[in-house]
Parts: sequence; C-alpha cells; structure tokens
Amino acid sequence: MKHDLSTFSSVLEPVQDFKCSQFYSITNKKTKPNLSTMPVVFFSTRFLFFSIVVPLLISIVLYRLDSFDPVHFPADSLIPSAATSTPPLINDRFLTGAEFIGVGLLNNPEDIAYHKESNLIYTGCVDGWVKRVSVQDSANDSVVEDWVNTGGRPLGIAFGLHGEVIVADAIKGLLNISDDGKKTELLTDEAEGVKFKLTDAVVVADNGVLYFTDASYKYNIHQFIFDFLEGKPHGRLISFDPTTRVTRVLVRDLYFANGVSLSPDQTHLVFCESVMRRCSKYYIREDRVEVFIQGLPGYPDNIRYDGDGHYWIALISEVTRPWKLAMKYPLLRKLIAMAAKYGVELLSIKNASVLQVDLDGNPIASYQDHPFSHITTGVKIGNHLYFGNLLQSYIIRLDLLKYPAQNKI
Repeated sequence: MKHDLSTFSSVLEPVQDFKCSQFYSITNKKTKPNLSTMPVVFFSTRFLFFSIVVPLLISIVLYRLDSFDPVHFPADSLIPSAATSTPPLINDRFLTGAEFIGVGLLNNPEDIAYHKESNLIYTGCVDGWVKRVSVQDSANDSVVEDWVNTGGRPLGIAFGLHGEVIVADAIKGLLNISDDGKKTELLTDEAEGVKFKLTDAVVVADNGVLYFTDASYKYNIHQFIFDFLEGKPHGRLISFDPTTRVTRVLVRDLYFANGVSLSPDQTHLVFCESVMRRCSKYYIREDRVEVFIQGLPGYPDNIRYDGDGHYWIALISEVTRPWKLAMKYPLLRKLIAMAAKYGVELLSIKNASVLQVDLDGNPIASYQDHPFSHITTGVKIGNHLYFGNLLQSYIIRLDLLKYPAQNKI
C-alpha cells in the first residue's frame, strides 16, 4: 500500500490540534472528549518512551559494542573464607590506640620499607614521591622528607646490597635509586618481550637477585579494577639478576600478582594473588609452586616477613556480598565494568585488615577496624605495627604491647 506523506503528517500532529468532531468520530462516543486531558496522555507516553525504552535500547547496543569480555573464574577462587584462615586473636578496634605519622604530607603511602641503620622509613606516594620518614618514639616527632620523585607511581620498596633503594614503580618499571637519591636507573620494564603494566612489589635476596611481581601485563594501575573483573590471569612473578641483567619469568598466569616476600632461609618466596585470595610458595631451586594459605577473609596486597618468625599480610578489603556475586557471574562483572568506565563504582571495599601468620601459613592474629579500608601494607618495626594505605595522607602506627590482639572466643 502506498502512503501519502500528508497521512503520516496528520498522524504526527499534536493531539490538541485535532478537531473535536474528528476525535469524536474516532472514539465513537456520545459526548465530546475533554481535550485538556489529552496532552497528559501524549506526554506520559513520550516520557515512558524516552525514559525507559530508549535507555534500554542504548544499553543493549553499548553492551554489544563493549569489548570487555569477562569469563568464569576458576572454582578455587570462589571458595568461602576457610576456617583455617581465621586467627584466634583479634584486635577489631585498632584505630582506638593508633597514632598517625606525617598527616597531610604522605599522599597514599602504599608500601613501607624500614632501613634499620638510618632509622628511616621509605614509602612511595601517589604523586610520584618516594619519601623518607624518621622513626621516633613519638609519632608527632617524625620528620617527613621529599626524597626522590620517580615521575610514576612508586609501589613496592626494598633495599639493595650496596645502599641502593629498589622501587617497583607501577608505571616506570623496576628502578634502582642510588647515590643517596642522585641517580635513578631503570633496571627492567619487560619480560619475554611483554612490557610490564603494573610493577607491584619487590624483594632482594642475599645474593642480590631481585624478585618482583607484575600484577598485570594488560591493565595499568588506573585500570586495575578491570583486571579483577575480567577473570583472566595477567600477573607474573619475575626475577632480575643485576649481574647478568637477565629478566626471567618464574611463574605466569597469576590472578593479579601482588605482594612478595623471601623466606628466612632464602629457599623460597611467598607471593600473593589478590583475586584468588591466596598466597603461594615458590621454591627457587626446584622451580615449583605450592599453596601457603588460601581462602583468606579478604584480598591480599603486600606481605612482609618481620625477621621474628612471622609474615604480615595486608588485606585491602574483606569479601563483601557484591564481590561474591560479581565473582560468580561474568555478566554482572561486565555491567560493573561498563559502569566503572563512566566513573560509577558499584563494588564496595571495606573492613581491611592485617593478618599475622606463622612460617607455615597458620593465622595468629588480625588487626582491623570497621569500616576502615584500603590497607596495603603491615610492617612490624620494634613493638609497633605500621600500616600503609591507598586512601589516607598518613601512615598509621599501633603499639602492639599496649593494644594487642586478644582471644574473642
């Protein structure tokens, strides 16, 4: 059937322009309609169309066009928090006795490294500065010094054999800072021809070999949430030999490789996978991996050995209900990722903690404070526990003798 353009024009005319007689004949009613009510019907329909139908159609198109393609996680990533990962001792109000160091001078101090000889803490901040903080009896007496700006985002920090400061810079790669901060050298920024995207944590062995993690070779530090959501392993555990200048991948296909620490006898490393909520051992000579602790009650960040038979594992957040659901369903993770691209955060991060474990991975004590979040490091210096974080402008310190974890049973 051929339609004349005028026919369509008449259909699209506003309701109020119709003749009463025309509308009367169409509705076949005895009385004339109240035309004052018609624009309400017209605009209500239009409102529903533009507020529901159009956004739905746009969402479907965007969903199909979005290239982010999450997959199912391995089954062992979905296991509930194991009873074996719950410590017998807990301090769940550590902020009550906490001191704050360098307030306003330390912008998101992610990692903490203590240099015993100089009695200085080195920490990397979000503005690119590696800062030095003097350790004093009173937190108020601590002095903060701007030391070296890497031009990137310094995360992990360790000390070399000859006074160097080794920095895992998320943007730059693995750096060597020497000559009291006057010289900064890039040691390595790729392995097996693949560039690092998120150089994360580093530790130095007694023979000078550096062990570090590249949390993701696909996503950078500003995109890390997508690595969590995608469900694919882009992390690597890597070594760098300063003598041979060889960069070697030790373990690949890790789910957001994060903190790394050396065992006291230097036979193995303990490294963390944030997404999998576990830490594993890597035996250096045997080139093999075994689980150290799994089913953690939160997502592990840095892990530090204290020289006294204990590791301290920072858990950046507990496992919240939204995270549990997201881990199970790739479709939900895709929707969360699409929202994140527009600056909308749908996942909650809360109730961070620092977990103390022994050399066999058995939990001993936990330090937390609801709903404090984003704790990234726990370092024991003397009788104090120092907390690094990603949200605050200071380092937190807690006297473990005055405010110990206690049996809650």
